[in-house]
Amino acid sequence: MNTDQRFAALPDRPGMVIAVHLSYASRAEQRGRRPAFPSYFVKPSSSVAASGGTIERPLGTELLAFEGEIALVIGTTAHRIAVDEAWSHVAYVTASNDFGLYDLRANDSGSNLRSKGGAGFTPIGPDLIPAAGLNPSAIRLRTWVNDHLVQDDSSAGLIFPLAQIVADLAQHLTLEPGDVILTGTPAGSSVVVPGDVVTVEVDAPDAIGAPTSGRLVTTVRQGDIPFDPNLGSLPAVDDRQRSEAWGSRQAAGLPAERLGLDADLRALLTDIPVAALSGQLRKLGLNNVTIDGVRPARPGSKLVGVATTLRFVPLREDLFASHGSGQNAQKQAFDQVAEGEVIVIEARGETGSGTFGDILALRALARGAAGIVTDGGVRDIDAVAAIDLPVFCGGGHPAVLGRKHVPWDVDVTIACGGTTVQPGDIIVGDADGVIVLPAALAQQVADAARTQEDEDAWVADRVAAGHPLDGLFPMNATWRETYERERATR
Repeated sequence: MNTDQRFAALPDRPGMVIAVHLSYASRAEQRGRRPAFPSYFVKPSSSVAASGGTIERPLGTELLAFEGEIALVIGTTAHRIAVDEAWSHVAYVTASNDFGLYDLRANDSGSNLRSKGGAGFTPIGPDLIPAAGLNPSAIRLRTWVNDHLVQDDSSAGLIFPLAQIVADLAQHLTLEPGDVILTGTPAGSSVVVPGDVVTVEVDAPDAIGAPTSGRLVTTVRQGDIPFDPNLGSLPAVDDRQRSEAWGSRQAAGLPAERLGLDADLRALLTDIPVAALSGQLRKLGLNNVTIDGVRPARPGSKLVGVATTLRFVPLREDLFASHGSGQNAQKQAFDQVAEGEVIVIEARGETGSGTFGDILALRALARGAAGIVTDGGVRDIDAVAAIDLPVFCGGGHPAVLGRKHVPWDVDVTIACGGTTVQPGDIIVGDADGVIVLPAALAQQVADAARTQEDEDAWVADRVAAGHPLDGLFPMNATWRETYERERATR
């Protein structure tokens, strides 16, 4: 009889606990990648726990995530078996929870040893369902957090059927009685915090007697022992880990990921005048898309890039004291701007103070920024203009930031020069001014503007040759036919 309560739900302590990385279609869609074949990692059997226990979120971490899963318990030795006989080697099915600590993934990617191998990180049970009476494509999995249903899927949603997983493992390893296979988690996995209660149940509602694993319950508690920095890498998180742990950028409270400009579209927009883009946007019903009141600090500048935003609010001395010093929003924007992005600053059209100067402009240049747009003033404007970075602004002003502004937000929707700018919008500027292109329309607008530019160039040649405007600009049917005929012969 098994006397170790950690393994109370199992026939014995398993020799191996093997987990599948990504196996459900719903999870693959959420992650934006669908594997062609299953891949695996091994969890130590010391991570197994029984229902009703606790799991510790270690001190100094934030991204402990649950993953409700169907667990298979091997009944007879399996090695180099066919898919059609694989299920006969499975003795039992039950519930499991493949907890993971995303804070430890940076130096643990792939193996998941530290991030998923801790004590209590693999609760299993509480009861075993005999596999012989089950349809392996009709096993249901549900997970609750604090009694709220967050996962509801079945083995029918697997990319790789359960029998394939067993047979694939058995062609590489020898599966022995008592080994456990965790078969992956569907969409809905997310982060839990101390005090949360996670419950997982696996059942077969269509089978005779509707057998169930019972409810596997785990409570999250806060740890109080810090990691020793002298022994190994410490917990570390970034936006990618937050997004994957929570399930999405939105769930993690992060702004939507911005898509960069591909080289062809960037080149096309660089070649097209802002006035041509404005005309095409007007045809689509978008009239309020120009950032008014700004001019290039250096004549002849052309600006093309993806917007990242910075917002100033009007000066209030107490707020400037709390938000104006240190790594404030202004410094964050210039320190975080990515290659090809344009920092767009909301200064409410207030040009009576600088919104940045030459030092910050140099920082943006070093980061690979495509340019800066502000409807406020710029300090050190001659020095800024001398930097090889397109800058559009409301003019120069010698005053420092605190005269009129408090740096407040980054990467939020702003109002600049009388129009709305969102992170991810496409910004294009030239001598006529600066225009905002919604990313979803950028290619369509650029292509239409290119076509219109070709027509306008042809018309300009005719006007220069002495033809009157009437019927030519815009082209009537006769001129249109001539234009189309000449274009077809180019």
